[in-house]
Amino acid sequence: MFGQLLQPMHLLLIVGIALLVFGPSKLPQLGASIGKGIRELRKGLDGTPDQPAQPTQPTQSTQTTQSTDTRK
Repeated sequence: MFGQLLQPMHLLLIVGIALLVFGPSKLPQLGASIGKGIRELRKGLDGTPDQPAQPTQPTQSTQTTQSTDTRK
């Protein structure tokens, strides 16, 4: 059913109409915003966080242990 809908001639017609409606200056911005939306959707579906988790470094104590034993 949809195999005949997305033929190359139909896609060229859709691109031509989009060029007439949005103009040549707005078309790259429109494509970029659609691409960004698709990327955000994929990130949301994959469950990946926006920022990678920072690896935690083990804390090291800089204080030296002193003996409280005063007996000699």
